[in-house]
Amino acid sequence: MPDLGSDDIAAICADLRRAQPEWEALGPRGRSAHLLRWLDWLLDNERRLLTLVQQETGKSWADASLEMSVAVDVINYFTANAERFLADRKVKPAGVANAVRKLRVQVRPHQLVGLITPWNGPLGGPMMDVVGALVAGAAVVSKPSEVTPLTWSEVVRGWRDEIGAPPVLAVATGGREAGAAVVDEVDMVMFTGSVRTGRSIAVRCAERLIPCSLELGGKDALIVLADADIERAAKAAVWGGMTNSGQACVGVERVYVEAPVYDEFVARVTEKVKALRQGMDAPGSFASDIGVMVTPSQVDIVAEHVADAVAKGARVLTGGERIPGNGFAPTVLVDVDHSMRCMREETFGPTLAIMRVADGDEAVRLANDSEYGLSSSLWTRDRRKADRISRRIEAGSVSINNALVATFQLPIPMGGWKNSGLGTRFGGPQGVLKYCRQQSVVEERLSLKSEPLWYPVVPARSRLIARAVRLLGAHDWRRRLGRRGR
Repeated sequence: MPDLGSDDIAAICADLRRAQPEWEALGPRGRSAHLLRWLDWLLDNERRLLTLVQQETGKSWADASLEMSVAVDVINYFTANAERFLADRKVKPAGVANAVRKLRVQVRPHQLVGLITPWNGPLGGPMMDVVGALVAGAAVVSKPSEVTPLTWSEVVRGWRDEIGAPPVLAVATGGREAGAAVVDEVDMVMFTGSVRTGRSIAVRCAERLIPCSLELGGKDALIVLADADIERAAKAAVWGGMTNSGQACVGVERVYVEAPVYDEFVARVTEKVKALRQGMDAPGSFASDIGVMVTPSQVDIVAEHVADAVAKGARVLTGGERIPGNGFAPTVLVDVDHSMRCMREETFGPTLAIMRVADGDEAVRLANDSEYGLSSSLWTRDRRKADRISRRIEAGSVSINNALVATFQLPIPMGGWKNSGLGTRFGGPQGVLKYCRQQSVVEERLSLKSEPLWYPVVPARSRLIARAVRLLGAHDWRRRLGRRGR
């Protein structure tokens, strides 16, 4: 793939800007028609595209297949609702003086959106954001990770060459220079990735006075209370922690379990993790549960976190070692505490660190003892308790008696607190409106020759207006009549 420089990307962006006005003029229905044809093409080429996902990431076929599910859901949801989300919003005037005016809010897209995505979801990751931007009427330059550029480049080729869509979507391949060039050329940035890179992008966007939305790292906690369904909670912890080999920002990384059920929970989780089938299975076979990891450097981080935990007193109940070909065995760690990197830093690998707690209060305190706040999971059969505790968890989402599911509920926002990001994705209309600028329109119902406040200032008229303001705005008769207090 080409490693594009700033001049190359400037030329790409100039082409996108030229094509955008015609794209915007199509309206939500016209734009949605192209997106639905794109969906048809994706499904017609599903096996080929998902095989490409496997080849450049090492995923299991089951994990790769989830990426097409994301594409299907996002395209169907936003195209079905685009007209409603983008419709003008009528607003009731405030105050008697404004009763003669009609108010509405209309939206216009940012002309060019920059989309920068990581390597853990080559198809599903960009799809979570590109659809909302295209439906809004923006043109999009998308920069996939230099580690996994193949799948998304082919998907963008399908848009440009296979379905006859307008040239408002382009791919910019390359490394850090390419990413920086995208940020310098666009009108709005949507970034998913590390906290360090996200902070740099936020600074540059602030310098350029353009908006950005950042979905950054996570250290997501799962809390198990004593009255939980332990078997279901154990299954969810394993799936939430191991899916995509743990390479998910919303994946479960640390678990806090009330003491009365701790031993049972640990035993069940360990049994299930030992049973996982690992490896990159044949396309369409669904023969493996999880695959291997994408980069050797990420395997190094996972190994370092496990070694640090063991050196500080943790025990490995299963796994804990590399396997050939960017692999790390699914791992369960116990006897962990917050002095260990596995409880404080993003591991992003197939590990579950499980800690015993005295009660729910300690669990919440430890869950909140983190610089991250992306998603979380809470397990209890008591709905009142779940409601009370969920309001104390410092994270952008809470899945009650499930794991990860809050991430993919398109009508509600997905976003991080603290160092886990700025802004949100999805959230019903907001998933489209975030790529737009709001424009307020005030229309006069009556065409008068002049307005009361226009020049020249007439003393009698001005005194009358001042009295009317008091009469209509004060909340007691003394002030309404302008009488002095005693």
